[in-house]
Amino acid sequence: MTEALVRSRLERTRGVFRERLGARTRLRGGLSVAWRAAFVVSGLTLAACDGGKTEPGGENTEEKRDATTGLTEAESKEVLARVGERTITLGEYAVTLARMGKYERLRYQSPERQKELLDEMIRLELLSQEAIRRGLDQDPEVELRVTEALRDEVLEDLRRSLPKPEELTEREVREYYEAHKSEFQEPERRRPLVIVLGSRAAADRVAEEAQGASGVAWGELARKHSLDKKGLGPTDALEWAGDRGFVSAPGEKRGENADVPEEVRAAVFGLEKLGDVAAKAVESGARFFVVRLGGTSPARERSVADADRTIRVELIRQKFLDKERELEAELRKKYPIAVDEAAIAELVKKHAA
Repeated sequence: MTEALVRSRLERTRGVFRERLGARTRLRGGLSVAWRAAFVVSGLTLAACDGGKTEPGGENTEEKRDATTGLTEAESKEVLARVGERTITLGEYAVTLARMGKYERLRYQSPERQKELLDEMIRLELLSQEAIRRGLDQDPEVELRVTEALRDEVLEDLRRSLPKPEELTEREVREYYEAHKSEFQEPERRRPLVIVLGSRAAADRVAEEAQGASGVAWGELARKHSLDKKGLGPTDALEWAGDRGFVSAPGEKRGENADVPEEVRAAVFGLEKLGDVAAKAVESGARFFVVRLGGTSPARERSVADADRTIRVELIRQKFLDKERELEAELRKKYPIAVDEAAIAELVKKHAA
């Protein structure tokens, strides 16, 4: 790989590594470049609000401003720092800010933080240039990471082309809800409390003693006999001793709970009232469980309003996957692909021998 090609590839991926970098320098008139970029990107300048007709200082201009950064072409080219033959521009800094979340950008407003980040940016450039000088860019693992970074940038660019969840229409949300209504029907869930013992005889004795016990009495039995001491500390509520969380009925995929063995799951759905305890302990995995019904959550159907955010996020996810498939199909037509099946077969044969 030629040095020119390496430089070109690294240049395209530098933006990936600058997402948390900023810079500080001074413009004529005393306003820092970093503050100026921050104002533009945050939409706080009149230039950003008026479509690029007014400078932060009040001067009128008709120059076209970039839709992402709010900077003119000339402003974007202003140099903040030089590292060897490389320059770090205001445009690069503004793009870095634009890629951050609104609240993350607020962290980069103080001169101290901006100077610190400029130092990081310079360090990145120094090390990347030294890596090229040492030929590390030709390492297969480095080339793979660069390729992966480029891939991720293409996919991120694809994501940025999608609408925001709140921009989807109510009709789209309603149509998805109607087509997937069964997904928004939540099953009944029950909350088993358990006392875990090592023998059938001991478990059945505790089960008999627990019949009709109050919440506090149940907790005291758990502290005295249970092998599972989780949630049984001196400050834990006795009424919730042995709590395993909610679980749906046996056979219901939605609402499964890995902490609840199937035998316990079946037993808790065989109880009628809150506080009821199964007459006999149930066995699972060489342990015996005394089961109490600690709570219930009735079945319900989520309304379209309840499911609104969930649906919008899912629709955006599906739109992204559709666009990703479309892009891959387009690229497969654009760039010919030839797989050497004979070479693969020979390789498999060699390793199988």
